[in-house]
Amino acid sequence: MDFKQALDSKISEYNLLDHPFYQAWSAGELPVDALKCYAREYGAFISTLPKGWETLNDPETAEEETEHIDMWADFADGLNTEVSEAQIPQVKTLLETAENLFSQSETALGALYAFEAQQPETAKSKLAGLKEFYQLPEKVEPYFETHSHNEHEAEKLLEHIGALPLDSQEAVVQACEQMSSALWDALTGIHDAECA
Repeated sequence: MDFKQALDSKISEYNLLDHPFYQAWSAGELPVDALKCYAREYGAFISTLPKGWETLNDPETAEEETEHIDMWADFADGLNTEVSEAQIPQVKTLLETAENLFSQSETALGALYAFEAQQPETAKSKLAGLKEFYQLPEKVEPYFETHSHNEHEAEKLLEHIGALPLDSQEAVVQACEQMSSALWDALTGIHDAECA
């Protein structure tokens, strides 16, 4: 099995599009309060992404991610809330996982790939749900609009991973699995807090 298959198979075990939270969102069944909670809590994770790219010595993508933090802030603002410190235990664990994995280049590659490889499809699904079911200001859409066709980051990560020796690729795959699991659990925490 090549490294991309190994990575994608880890991600498929925690495919975020299959999560009840995103499924409820794309069906218009998620309460607006749950969207607000997601904007506040998950925004804390979005704010960590530039650090991962800085660890990879990619200031250009880190800068792009910093601009995306502002777009996320607009999403939160459109819901009459703002990004705050994480309160939900599983989101706090996601932040700790990100901080840990983003501190070294091999693990940063795997952790970022776990997020970036899923982002275009999850963004499309969330954007479609917002447009069809939620009467919200337009400022909630640009973050998802931008990320629904943002494949270049995952492609860039795969190039870097492909250049690594095999034992390093194994560390990347492990980090990818860790991050995929933490992303899934964070959504579960938000879902349980708002939808149980």
